[in-house]
Amino acid sequence: MSRFLMSASYHHKDNIMRAIWSGAIGFGLVNIPIKLYSASEESSIDLDMLDSKDFSNIKFKRVNEKTGKEVAYENIVKGYKMEDRYIVLEKEDFEAASPEKSKILSIKQFVNHDDIDPAYFETPYFLEPQKNSEEAYKLLLKSLVKTKMAGIGTFILREKEILCLVRPYENKILMVNRMRFPQELRSYEDLNIPAGKNPKEEELKMAESLIRQLATDFTPEKFKDTYHDDLMKIINQKAKGKAVKIDEPAEKQTAPSDLMAMLKASLEAGKKATG
Repeated sequence: MSRFLMSASYHHKDNIMRAIWSGAIGFGLVNIPIKLYSASEESSIDLDMLDSKDFSNIKFKRVNEKTGKEVAYENIVKGYKMEDRYIVLEKEDFEAASPEKSKILSIKQFVNHDDIDPAYFETPYFLEPQKNSEEAYKLLLKSLVKTKMAGIGTFILREKEILCLVRPYENKILMVNRMRFPQELRSYEDLNIPAGKNPKEEELKMAESLIRQLATDFTPEKFKDTYHDDLMKIINQKAKGKAVKIDEPAEKQTAPSDLMAMLKASLEAGKKATG
């Protein structure tokens, strides 16, 4: 079976669009040098932690537990506690644990992207071709687009094994989606999952009609983080010395006896909105 290989080293990222990982994808015997970029960013407001007494900035320090003195970053090592002592690990030890995975992302199988449960997906990254590798990059991209397939493999990033998926994004660029391993998904067995009687047939048909009425193509542009904007309005109000009014939303819960009435009202409201 043919497979893709991606060899890489990584770099620390910052707020600027900089490569956080660079290497090469191996397409058969063809090497495609690439750079990896974060494809997402936090939309939350950057808030500092302050002392409530005088609003001084709170700083976090790496402190020696015994001496209470701050430890310089270059003097910090990682260790695993075994019984009553620590086994200190060097950079070479992490690489020796799995030398191939430390340098190469090896795609083990190709799958239909739609067959993967979204619960497995985490962080997305963009792949950019390096100089003189544009043609090979396009070859891999177009091949995945045409076959409607994506590749799954693992590699080591920052002393952690990563499960990931390589796929086309908008048919214009290759994207790597970091994924969760199956053991990282918690079981729902201890939760209070409904096990009683099934919904009434009339209620089920009404709910299905409501779903079909609201069905449409996914348009991400329609969704926006409005909490960020609302919080900024409050910050600006407080900056001007204005009081902030809090409107407590009423908690709503539909009683079983009201289900049909609520479903009918929802369908009527939808008809008026589209009519």
